[in-house]
Amino acid sequence: MYSSPTLARKFIRYWFTASNGKGHGVHSPFVFDFINHVLNGHQLSKDASVIEAVRKELLKDKTVIDVEDFGAGSVVIPTRRRVVADIAASSLKRKKYARLLHRIAHYYHCQSIVELGTSLGITSAYLATSSPQSQLTTFEGATAIAAIANKTFEQLSLKNVKLVVGDFQLTLPNHLNGCSAPDLVFIDGNHRLQPTLDYFHQFRVCAHEHTIMIFDDIHWSAEMEQAWQEIKNDQSVTLTIDLFFIGLVFFKKDFKVKQHFTIRF
Repeated sequence: MYSSPTLARKFIRYWFTASNGKGHGVHSPFVFDFINHVLNGHQLSKDASVIEAVRKELLKDKTVIDVEDFGAGSVVIPTRRRVVADIAASSLKRKKYARLLHRIAHYYHCQSIVELGTSLGITSAYLATSSPQSQLTTFEGATAIAAIANKTFEQLSLKNVKLVVGDFQLTLPNHLNGCSAPDLVFIDGNHRLQPTLDYFHQFRVCAHEHTIMIFDDIHWSAEMEQAWQEIKNDQSVTLTIDLFFIGLVFFKKDFKVKQHFTIRF
């Protein structure tokens, strides 16, 4: 992971060099529509305030759990024994981005949704409530964290979530062998180069033309930046949108020329 000063410098550079977040000067009709109706949209389900109430409870939870970590690990909490409130503070997606994921899934009518990295279930809840037809399959490596996520789903009465627990290297291939093409994939798991590329290629095989892949923390480290660059360069990718903390990948065939956008958000 980059140090905090390095990340801050990168974010400042992004902020001053990115395209305008209101769509001015963006010549792609698709991206202009994305900016106006999704990035700056306000569509949220009635469950949003309830989800945030659960987030607040997690931020106050002083329960200590033992966490096995199959990914790049936590720089903020380097030990196996962790306080739930600390996990919530360091790992949950900020409300701004969780709500954006909800709007993306809603606007593009994503019914089959896959999430790698459930954490405590807050982002999962936003994805699952994006429409009444949504079906979310979410993967979590740590058993203790998955147990808390299950409680989150129970509190929110979410019946359209399937939680798969265990090492992604074992659980993901089993899922992909029998899965239908996902409409949306959110990858927030192992923040290292090769695993990230492996996830991309594994999902690409079963994706359809309108599948949207979203990668978390694309500027988190040199490895993640390299992974993002390789994904952008993949011949099947026709459009990417860099929002600094997340990156969106599209495969739409009607985009004849590969396009990459960095947009202020």
